[in-house]
Amino acid sequence: MIKEKRPRLPEDSYLGVVNVAYTICLESSSGSLTHPIIFKNLSEIFQNVMVDYNCDVLIYLFMTNHIHTIIKGKNDLSNSLRAIKMFKQKSGFWFSKNYPELKWQKDFYDHIIRNDKDIENQIYYILKNQMRENIIENWKDYEYKGSTIYDFNEWN
Repeated sequence: MIKEKRPRLPEDSYLGVVNVAYTICLESSSGSLTHPIIFKNLSEIFQNVMVDYNCDVLIYLFMTNHIHTIIKGKNDLSNSLRAIKMFKQKSGFWFSKNYPELKWQKDFYDHIIRNDKDIENQIYYILKNQMRENIIENWKDYEYKGSTIYDFNEWN
């Protein structure tokens, strides 16, 4: 469980055209974010919230009990921190109606990616996460992933 901590950066650090990696975890290991119905509904909530907050999703990948994502603000009005908080709120409400045993941890991990050259490396790191866990042999075979700007079928 993530211990509650004060934000490492002021909230305005997440505003505008900035790349931020987030990891959001469930409170317990009961249930699975990779259940097809859960993935479908949470993916829709996630993508809709990102549109509302002017953000592109470079990648999102659902593991059994957590989500990895990298979000990039589209313009000066973008706010990825508020987008993540809204996603957790809306998906938490959806959990309460459909899978009440599932709850998000209060906090989440995040870090700002300051070097654009690191973006592709971090995306591949996330894509290959399930290979390191011996879930699959090729990251392209993993279906619980997406992006609002990339087609991962075109990646090597």
